[in-house]
Amino acid sequence: MTDAEILAECQNERQQVECWTRVMGYFRPFSHFNKGKKSEFEERVWFVEENCAECNMPVAI
Repeated sequence: MTDAEILAECQNERQQVECWTRVMGYFRPFSHFNKGKKSEFEERVWFVEENCAECNMPVAI
């Protein structure tokens, strides 16, 4: 079965998904953004934070 056939068969079970993002300290749905904010959102660079190297500095207790 192809992807198109699966989508056509399950069309009535699909539902809209709302994307929320944090803006200026609070959460807003992407659908409420104006044209400029949508453009800025699409230009964002996503990254994965890596573990930092071990620190050799003494720990103050």
